[in-house]
Parts: sequence; structure tokens; C-alpha cells
Amino acid sequence: MKHRETMSRFSRFATWASHTSGHPSSFIFALAIIVVWAATGPIFKFSDTWQLVINTGTTIITFLMVFVIQNTQNRDSAAIQLKLDEIIRSLDGANNALLNMEELDEKDLEAIRQSYLKLAQDARNALREGRKQEAAAPPSV
Repeated sequence: MKHRETMSRFSRFATWASHTSGHPSSFIFALAIIVVWAATGPIFKFSDTWQLVINTGTTIITFLMVFVIQNTQNRDSAAIQLKLDEIIRSLDGANNALLNMEELDEKDLEAIRQSYLKLAQDARNALREGRKQEAAAPPSV
């Protein structure tokens, strides 16, 4: 199992960049850059070069941040899926066929979703009719 010390350099950088960019002081810094840029407009007579500086800078930063944030999100999603899989695996009566279901295709996921929607609807109908909710068998996967 990888710990923070053994994560790849890019993963460590992505985690740091993601946390740093989400900090309020980073927002204030970015806002200050825009204010300085706007204030220098009259000095540079609002030239094309003046506009190109902010456009190029923001485009490059946005482009790079997409990869940094995606890396962080991928690791977070994988960790959450593993934790959910462990919860499912450890519960008596849980449907272990649901483990790792994020790997299924859309058609299979929709079929399972429809089965669970039916279970939920049946349970709501039982409540409305004053019947005790019966433990239903999980949908077949």
C-alpha cells in the first residue's frame, strides 16, 4: 500500500497543488494579479499585448490545472470506491455482486439501478399502506 512518502512525485505535486489552489489565499492572490493587470491597462494603453498577457497566462494555468485536479480526483475516487467495496464486503446479507460495479457498462448499471428503484418504490408503497416493510432480496446482478 502506498503512503504519502511513496507516492509518485507527480501525485505528491498534484495533491499539493490541488490543496494550495483551493485555499482562500490562492484566490486572493489570483484576484490581486487581475487587479494589477487591470490597473496597468492605461499604462499599456489597453494594447493587444496587454490583453494577450492575461489571456495566455490564464489559459496555461487552466490547462495545467485540469491534469492536476484530474489526478487528485482519480485517486480520491479510487479510494472511496475501495472503502465502499470494503463496507459491502463486510456486511452480512450485502450483495457482494455490487463490489467493483463501477467497472460495469452503462447497460448493466442501468438494469441494477432499475431493480433498486423498484425495491424503493415497493418499500414506499408498503409504508403508505401501513404494512411492515419486508426485507426484500437484493436485485440480481
